[in-house]
Amino acid sequence: MSQIDGAPDVAGSEQRGTRGAAFWLKGAAPALALLAILAQCYGLYRPGGPPQPWLFSGSDKVLHLIGFAAPVALVLQSGWRRPTVGELSGARPSPRFTGTVLALFGVHAVVSELVQGAFYTWRDGDPFDVVADLAGVALGWGMFRLSHRRGSGVRRSQLARP
Repeated sequence: MSQIDGAPDVAGSEQRGTRGAAFWLKGAAPALALLAILAQCYGLYRPGGPPQPWLFSGSDKVLHLIGFAAPVALVLQSGWRRPTVGELSGARPSPRFTGTVLALFGVHAVVSELVQGAFYTWRDGDPFDVVADLAGVALGWGMFRLSHRRGSGVRRSQLARP
């Protein structure tokens, strides 16, 4: 670590901050996102009915919540771009990318229930499932934001030191 006038080398500390769990997740996120989307589609569109017996009344809503939260968080993670020279570590994906991801999963929440109600004789389109799905979209977005708020690397206050 080089020091100029007693200040730590910010570039070096930023570079070391990209190693570890966050760095690994960045590389694995696209594959994990694809697996989560495939699992979600299997759960929503599988040829057989839902597994029986349910753990408790409403447990299918928990599955809907998790089934949308995990893919949203992982897709947003996979779209997390590396900062360019001069940017702070922890640059967010563009608002356009984030909005598109949230909108697509929100539309998928509604469409999946319409498909289940129209084309499956053993399933029905449940409006409460849509609510659970949309809550999962919001939870996934919140988990993504929270995970990057905590571990965003170099902070502005560190760069402002004399």
